[in-house]
Amino acid sequence: MEFQLLAKGIALAGCAIGAGLALIAGIGPGIGEGNAVAKALEAIGRQPECRNEVTPTMLLGCAIAETTGIYGFVTGLLLIFVAPGMFMNFLG
Repeated sequence: MEFQLLAKGIALAGCAIGAGLALIAGIGPGIGEGNAVAKALEAIGRQPECRNEVTPTMLLGCAIAETTGIYGFVTGLLLIFVAPGMFMNFLG
């Protein structure tokens, strides 16, 4: 009985630590998107006539970069809400 309680505590701690680490994945896209927008604004500032070419490319790049953050967020939510229940059913 004591072993099961310890195993459940370790499983819950692992889920919490994993969720925290997964949510750190939101930092990278934020920095990357900020850099992309800064460079796009710099390019538009230097050559205003290229705005129609730069803006759609920048928006597409930001959308693709954001998927990394969304994957980390979904993984964190699964580790918080789904995985503990699965581990508790498995451990009995």
